[in-house]
Amino acid sequence: RRIGIQPVEGKGEPGLRWNWDAPLLISPHVNTTLYFAANRLFKSTDRGNSWKTISPDLTRQLDRNKMKMMGRVWSVDAIRKNASTTIYGNIVALHESPKKAGLLYVGTDDGLVQVSEDDGANWQKTEKFTGVPALTYVNHLLASQHDENVVYAVFNNHKRGDFKPYVLKSTNKGKSWQSIAANLPARGSVYSIAEDHVNSKLLFVGTEFGVFFTIDGGNKWTQLKGGLPTVAIRDMEIQKRENDLVLASFGRGFFILDDYSPLRTLNNDLLAKDAHIFPIKDALWYNVATPLGIRKTGFQGHSFYAAPNPEFGATFTYYVKKSIKTLRQKRKAEEAKARKNKQDIKYPSFDQMRAEDDELRPYFVFTITDASGVVIRRIKTSANKGLKRITWDLRYPAVNPTRLTPYPTLDYYQSPPQGHLVTPGTYKVALGKVVDGKYTEMVPATSFKVVPLNNTTIPVQNRAEVTAFHNKLSKMNRAVMSANRLQREMQRKIRHMRVAVLNAPKASMSLLADIRKADKQLRAWNRAMNGDASLSRRFFETPASVSSRIGLISYQLSQSTAPPAKLHQQSLKVAEESFATLMKTLSGVLNDLKKIERALEAAGAPYTPGRALQWNKD
Repeated sequence: RRIGIQPVEGKGEPGLRWNWDAPLLISPHVNTTLYFAANRLFKSTDRGNSWKTISPDLTRQLDRNKMKMMGRVWSVDAIRKNASTTIYGNIVALHESPKKAGLLYVGTDDGLVQVSEDDGANWQKTEKFTGVPALTYVNHLLASQHDENVVYAVFNNHKRGDFKPYVLKSTNKGKSWQSIAANLPARGSVYSIAEDHVNSKLLFVGTEFGVFFTIDGGNKWTQLKGGLPTVAIRDMEIQKRENDLVLASFGRGFFILDDYSPLRTLNNDLLAKDAHIFPIKDALWYNVATPLGIRKTGFQGHSFYAAPNPEFGATFTYYVKKSIKTLRQKRKAEEAKARKNKQDIKYPSFDQMRAEDDELRPYFVFTITDASGVVIRRIKTSANKGLKRITWDLRYPAVNPTRLTPYPTLDYYQSPPQGHLVTPGTYKVALGKVVDGKYTEMVPATSFKVVPLNNTTIPVQNRAEVTAFHNKLSKMNRAVMSANRLQREMQRKIRHMRVAVLNAPKASMSLLADIRKADKQLRAWNRAMNGDASLSRRFFETPASVSSRIGLISYQLSQSTAPPAKLHQQSLKVAEESFATLMKTLSGVLNDLKKIERALEAAGAPYTPGRALQWNKD
């Protein structure tokens, strides 16, 4: 149900001063207990049905009309005096210790931190903080979930033109404080702080210009980027089950860093390594539902907004100390250094220019193997330094003929070629580099698990048999697609051969008959392999071809983790038997074309695709 629960003053009590963003807190100890703050703190033990005041006015109780604005006190008749703002002197930060019930921390907009260790019966006030200007807004308070005595405070003074970061820590329940702002940018107000639930030294702060983290409790901060725009992060929350960091920005929506757990193991020794793969989270194994279409929001258009889900599969978080630079990049770096030092640029030699032009760009390769060490997949990525991520989709590689360019944009219900899902179990991944064609391992194999989601109505009894069938089907798919590609290339040769015979005076015209014979054989072969197009385009029924059988089996099993039906097994067997006969025919035609090519070469015919050149000096 939806109902208003905001406390109101009791009879004869003074009015309350509420902030626009008045803090409301559910107790981490009892979920029916709420805390709600104005200038006083209220507590409810029945989900907001009734409230009890548990504090006096916890602010400085200053009269804002006597405070200077732009250097002087203004008249009551000043334009828009006190309009469009909350009444000064209210509580803006509130937290209860997850370690001890009733240990409460309150922060005010006029720079006070109040602490109660007995659920509001008594309060300890702190009004001076070393290095923090008086009256600075207490933007956030966070009691540690690891240590009852530890609490963090974030102060924000940007409304007074002060954009310094103020992040403080207390180890004695707020009795004394020390700064942990360390190397945070001098100009970059801080709004929020979050503490990792596993590693107490791993902290995050949201600032005016993004997010920073520390792995040593605040001695050194590092900015988190990875696609996050330069935007103010006003609030943060950690989703503990998934180890996700959820960010609330000012005007740019929400951002989620999926599974930040690798940061827990980050340390100086690790950063000194050339490369490292962090512990890998178990990868959930299932078929991804695509009700709106294969890609994003399908046919819904840009007006239908949906945030992207985390990538499906096993995500590898890795660190590389140095990028592998090309010869050109190294030269450009040297030139930049020379310009900086106001030195002449050294012009490259001819050999250096040729070496740059001939060089292959280096890259990294992730090699995935099963428990027995058999290579399952290789994934290529750029050879750049930094803390990065790459995801394996838990599939074998596609068996389609090789392409040098990406597949064109497809229909929203189509997807690029992909292999079938692997069997759940233990796998390993290693990181290597390829430089000038030479592969070198950088990080040895690291184990991880592929775990089934187990949300099926009828669980599969023997997944190994299912995988064995898919492997057999993939083998057949590869053979069929390869044979079809070969047949098309042979047809292309035939078209060129016909022209070459006429353009070679020494070639025998009888070659045209040989070429025509091969052409007819290939056309008949194509009908058996891919169906009778002459009849189907005229809307006559045609028997299933080898390709249609394999395609139908692949389609019907593509979005299923269930075992193949008996009809699938029978249809695959028929396709295999038919294909064996067709391959003999194709091999025969291929040999015939080679004979024709030799005859064309002997006759000095113009080049035709794939024909070997024979040349002797007279």
